Amino acid sequence: MKLKWTSKALSDLARLYEFLAVVNQAAAARTVQTLTGAPTSLLRNSRIGELLEEFAPREVRRLLVGQYEIRYEIQKDTIYVLRLWHTREDR
Repeated sequence: MKLKWTSKALSDLARLYEFLAVVNQAAAARTVQTLTGAPTSLLRNSRIGELLEEFAPREVRRLLVGQYEIRYEIQKDTIYVLRLWHTREDR
């Protein structure tokens, strides 16, 4: 399995960092580090996240990391990180 981040997911990370860094840069950096590291666990167990039926036939799943949601898609031997956001955001 390979892990790839989409440009939208990377933009989400940058947006979250900028939002958090206004208050506390160190906490913002820790949060981004946690969120970038979390999807590596999917390499061992790619289907650990909840399957989101509304995207069928695509295999889109969500992984909760603290108060953040990471959406990812499994395609053959690749896991694509699609988007991420804080669960309090209106999505």
